[in-house]
Amino acid sequence: MLRIQGSPQKLCDGLHRRDFLHVGGLGAFGLGLSDFLRLREAQAAKGSNSARTDGFGKAKSCILLFPYGSPPQHETFDPKPDAPREIQGEMGSIPTAVPGLHVGDEIPRVARVMDRVTVVRSVTHPYPLHGVAYALSGIPTYTPAIEALPRDTRHWPFIGSIVDYLDEQQTGVVAPKLPRNIALPWPIASKTNIVPLAGPYAAFLGQAHDPVWTDFVGDGTTLAPRVNLKQKELFYDPHDGITRAGKFELSPSAMPLPGVSPRRFGLRRSLLSQFDRARVKLDAEQDRAFDRFRTQAVSLLTSSTVRDALDVAREPGSLRERYGMTLFGQGCLAARRLVESGCRFVTLFWDTYGEFFNGAWDTHQYHYPRLRKSLLPGFDLAYSALIEDLDARGLLDETLVLWLSEHGRTPKINSKPGGGRDHWSKVYSVAFAGGGTARGKVVGKSDRVGGEPVETPFSPKDLLATTFHLLGIDPDTHITTMDGRPVPIAGTEGRVRDEVIA
Repeated sequence: MLRIQGSPQKLCDGLHRRDFLHVGGLGAFGLGLSDFLRLREAQAAKGSNSARTDGFGKAKSCILLFPYGSPPQHETFDPKPDAPREIQGEMGSIPTAVPGLHVGDEIPRVARVMDRVTVVRSVTHPYPLHGVAYALSGIPTYTPAIEALPRDTRHWPFIGSIVDYLDEQQTGVVAPKLPRNIALPWPIASKTNIVPLAGPYAAFLGQAHDPVWTDFVGDGTTLAPRVNLKQKELFYDPHDGITRAGKFELSPSAMPLPGVSPRRFGLRRSLLSQFDRARVKLDAEQDRAFDRFRTQAVSLLTSSTVRDALDVAREPGSLRERYGMTLFGQGCLAARRLVESGCRFVTLFWDTYGEFFNGAWDTHQYHYPRLRKSLLPGFDLAYSALIEDLDARGLLDETLVLWLSEHGRTPKINSKPGGGRDHWSKVYSVAFAGGGTARGKVVGKSDRVGGEPVETPFSPKDLLATTFHLLGIDPDTHITTMDGRPVPIAGTEGRVRDEVIA
């Protein structure tokens, strides 16, 4: 594999990027070994996940909303109005549609839809780092050494990739009309001054099961608030505002070439078939993986289904405004259109843009200016609109909406410019809605300062296991690593949690 010298960029916690960056592994049509793997089902045992039936398969699809950098639990789903000022901070709390439940006072629209949401206030794990891969896969431990290496062999498959792989095994359909695993708005961290990050990739299942990525074409309309003291340039971050002309597209490799008519495309397919017959000496497993890439590529080239679903301009202007004319708002609208069209798993990242260091929800500095000006208003509009829209269309009961990040933020506010909360994984909040989950429920509890769980702790692997279960996938299912080890898809500790199921 080709290697080039990497960047000395640091993460927000001061860790250096690795000296080398693998190149070629992120290509849309690289070779993988996905078909080498064989599905292994774990034996059902008393008390195991596989013995369960409640809520199983209630969700036909899942929309995973991932605010990279991690929102503060104190200003969102777990406010602490009675805590000291250095804990509570500058914001208060407001009542919601659920009696006795309060949320942060800057998300009033979210407060009105909490009767359709289950909040888990007691998620906990030992890694207060940007471990997207740890949060979204069954990998049992985490090290920052692999965070900037999406193709490192130590990674485990992303949840959306497992859904795609297992659905293909069950149905035999390699390239459905709409891809089963789509991610928006662009490959994570690809619009910043660092290398792409790990997490939403298929690992040992093979690159054929990576998400089909979109790209966003459009301009930001608002200068984003400063993210750190040393920032030299301000950015028109599309998360803070976009024009109506902004749109989501498939990556260039999935789009028809300009001027290529259907007849010429057919001739190219004929030549491709001849090339295939000439590749008899290639490894058979790579051959089958290549065939999957080819089939999927042809499907995307010849069908307008994905492009039509991504076209949010087809929606009434009033509905677009309701979601918010921001990248995240229009991404939520596109996600609804995708699941409505039949996509199984859609992931929307609220990603860093321009300046990575302390970007997106990673509010070590200028915490309150950023929360007030962009983060909380954008979340408030988009999340509430998505829940209301799915419910009004009769889709919420069959669509699981999961708001999930890699960790939480510190109880105590630091003294950096604009205030800040640092990384904190001892306790944080996650929100479930739809897809067989309970409505208007609070699960778990943190202590009086939002620093430790005191009731019903959840691990990130429990979140994965419960999501698989609701999607009709046995969390005890095993997949095989490249060295032949069977591993459980939700990790060794993941278990379905009754508390969030209706």
